[in-house]
Amino acid sequence: MVAFKGVWTQTFWKAVTAEFLAMLIFVLLSLGSTINWGGAEKPLPVDMVLISLCFGLSIATMVQCFGHISGGHINPAVTVAMVCTRRISIAKSVFYIAAQCLGAIIGAGILYLVTPPSVVGGLGVTTVHGNLSAGHGLLVELIITFQLVFTIFASCDSKRTDVTGSIALAIGISVAIGHLFAIYWVGPIIGAVLAGGLYEYVFCPDVELKRRFKEAFSKAAQQTKGSYMEVEDNRSQVETDDLILKPGVVHVIDIDRGEEKKGKDPSGEVLSSV
Repeated sequence: MVAFKGVWTQTFWKAVTAEFLAMLIFVLLSLGSTINWGGAEKPLPVDMVLISLCFGLSIATMVQCFGHISGGHINPAVTVAMVCTRRISIAKSVFYIAAQCLGAIIGAGILYLVTPPSVVGGLGVTTVHGNLSAGHGLLVELIITFQLVFTIFASCDSKRTDVTGSIALAIGISVAIGHLFAIYWVGPIIGAVLAGGLYEYVFCPDVELKRRFKEAFSKAAQQTKGSYMEVEDNRSQVETDDLILKPGVVHVIDIDRGEEKKGKDPSGEVLSSV
């Protein structure tokens, strides 16, 4: 099937496995920071700084470890944003999201098994405050996911030449900022799509994409009423999700053909993450 082209390759399944393992470790470590060791009888004050730093540093570490293998999405909302901006196919995104969800479930399960029943609590489950509505929670999640995904796209933009420092750390700080504010599906996905779309199509659009859109609209305007005109796309079918960037070097990995090319580019480290 054409839709699943490039899926049945060793490189792709390594990427899917990397997403599963990264999410498992991330959830295990991050949720561990939410456990209140005072128990239900004498609960300790919630340390939001501790929790936020643990989430942020955990995601930064996972991006650094697995970014060159899978792109380091480690978040279904990020994967959806990548689909909307044509950086990964829908077929591949299904496997990515399934691996992420399975990794999160197993990570939480391991934490549950190793935590004493008296302090296990809710394992960091996100809930809306009693004084707020579901709509408030949706809006908050939308905003903090927007800033996260916008950070990812801006940090990993191969067209930029001014990006210095660690991209993984920048993404980790973005996650930490979001958790300082802490529905958990709809809000993040909407925010991710808005952030990815605005960056990719409004703030920093691809020159070739603009040319193709202009050509398509021009041909559509010239066709007679009621007729159908098909616009050919002769552009190379190499997907952007196969580009993995390391400091000082661009590694272009074609999952469909399993080939790799290298070239100089100081602009970033990984294509995508979280």
